[in-house]
Amino acid sequence: MKIAYFDCFSGISGDMVLGALVDAGCDLSHLEAELRRLPLPGWKISAEKVTRRGLAATHVKVETSEHHHHRGLGTILGLIAKADLPPRAADRARRVFSRLGEAEARAHNVPVEKAHFHEVGAVDAIVDIVGACLGFELMGIEEFACSALNVGGGRVETQHGTLPVPAPATAELLRGAPTYSTGISRELVTPTGAAIASTLATQWGPMPPMTTAAIGYGAGTADLAEQPNVLRLFVGEQAAREASAGWDESVAVIEANLDDMSPQIYGYFVERALEAGALDVFATPVQMKKNRPGQLLTVLCEPAAVQRLTDLIFRETTTIGVRTYTAQRRTLEREHVAVETPLGTVRIKVSRCNGHILNAAPEYEDCQRIAAEKDVPLKQVLAEATFAFQKRRESSE
Repeated sequence: MKIAYFDCFSGISGDMVLGALVDAGCDLSHLEAELRRLPLPGWKISAEKVTRRGLAATHVKVETSEHHHHRGLGTILGLIAKADLPPRAADRARRVFSRLGEAEARAHNVPVEKAHFHEVGAVDAIVDIVGACLGFELMGIEEFACSALNVGGGRVETQHGTLPVPAPATAELLRGAPTYSTGISRELVTPTGAAIASTLATQWGPMPPMTTAAIGYGAGTADLAEQPNVLRLFVGEQAAREASAGWDESVAVIEANLDDMSPQIYGYFVERALEAGALDVFATPVQMKKNRPGQLLTVLCEPAAVQRLTDLIFRETTTIGVRTYTAQRRTLEREHVAVETPLGTVRIKVSRCNGHILNAAPEYEDCQRIAAEKDVPLKQVLAEATFAFQKRRESSE
């Protein structure tokens, strides 16, 4: 699986991502041809080799004659829909802009449909984000990891006036991501860069085990006195499981203690959390202060979903505090196999390790539906499905 690692020792911005992609081998002419599908007139894109504190990098520049650029999320999503982009690139671009919209809405306390992009609604910002998503697709990148982000410091001038660094929307985007500042008085992480990284990265921290095939350096516009103002991008193949001590990936764990909430609310929360992207949700009985019996609520999710699910926990449960940490997860290879029984077709969930079947279980929903339709005991349907799978397995060996 091809993976990209963002090394953000000097922050990240949309044009730095584009520059790093081109520097790593993404063909600019091909990228521009795909970008021309966007119904956005009056822009041009170019790339040049530059030096930042002695380090060679590629600077991609998007020029436009546009003056009015206050676009809402719906308008930008409409532009992406009309462009007929490759499906995965379009989906990534939609997700990045949707996350931007949510951050802007929280920062300014307005509904997301009323949040207007200013700097990030301009043509050059749209080209940066959509171009990055197209570049990832052209290079076949499937997974993303990101280092801790150097956010910079000081103040930045925006349409909303002078704001502290990181700007409010950027800070919202970086919730749950590891950040730091070396004291440079400059905005190093821009809203576009923060949106790309926080939306797409599923791993945070040191470089994951990978075989590097290409390295790209994307230059920022400014030439800093303190350090090279570049984003370093590693592109390669994710290492096999054995090379990473058997662990597949990092997952975020969110926990909260509950001692005053109705079980009815818990059931509803579980449904909402799974719909919002939780990988698993469960509760463990605990004894809390004042000798009250309670529950330890645990939610597993991808790192990029921590903020969304934390907000959901606060909104839908009675807790007043959560904690989160990163854990390593290993999962077996899984697939569904359909088998025919005298009562109907049932899917079997099959899990394997190194090609060997370790577990096989009938899909509960299928068996429940058949039991109700045929008016037979559920245990009979489960037994028929298990027997049918065993017969199929024996005949294929």
